[in-house]
Amino acid sequence: MAEFGIVIGNKRYSSWSLRAWILLKHLGVAFDETVIPLRQADTRAKILAHSPGAKVPALKHRGLVVWESLAIGEYLAELFPDAGLWPKDGAPRAEARSIACEMHAGFQALRRDMPMICTESRPGVGHTPEALADVARVREIWRNARSKAKDGPFLFGRFGIADAMYAPVVFRFRTYAPPLDDVARAYVETMLNFAPMRAWLEGARAETWRVAEYEPTAA
Repeated sequence: MAEFGIVIGNKRYSSWSLRAWILLKHLGVAFDETVIPLRQADTRAKILAHSPGAKVPALKHRGLVVWESLAIGEYLAELFPDAGLWPKDGAPRAEARSIACEMHAGFQALRRDMPMICTESRPGVGHTPEALADVARVREIWRNARSKAKDGPFLFGRFGIADAMYAPVVFRFRTYAPPLDDVARAYVETMLNFAPMRAWLEGARAETWRVAEYEPTAA
């Protein structure tokens, strides 16, 4: 049994699970993985057996359970301070935390109209005015972060928690093909070529079950 364990939902759909999972992959630590299919009659009961929050993801480490993706990121940043999961300097660190929290709490139209189905290509679906307004805000966030990044191709240079929080958006943009500028397209390409993202997508493609509520009707 590995020192770490993570409880996640279906890789095809579970955007919150993706965030914590790719952080663990990036850190290179061994971990046990438990997948609980979403939207089943027994989903809540199965998750409750692992996490008091009754939601995925849940990180297990030495008898501790940490739930919520952002809290898991913070916990891992404390365990692995040399990994640079937050920027070293105060100003970019504050900005990274701000945009991570904005993603955690916002972008409801984007979530609703362009749900993460990371194995699919459905250009044009979900392009409601509200969702496209969210897309424009994401483009602005990425452009601002990338304009100041100096030491790598991710939002603040090195891969970190902010990138993990926006990883599901990268898959959404791949699936639904909203309008992107050059900065956003380059960042999407960087993330899609990131080894943990490729590993997640490979796992999603291997899944056989489907959840109707997550499958929007093609326009």
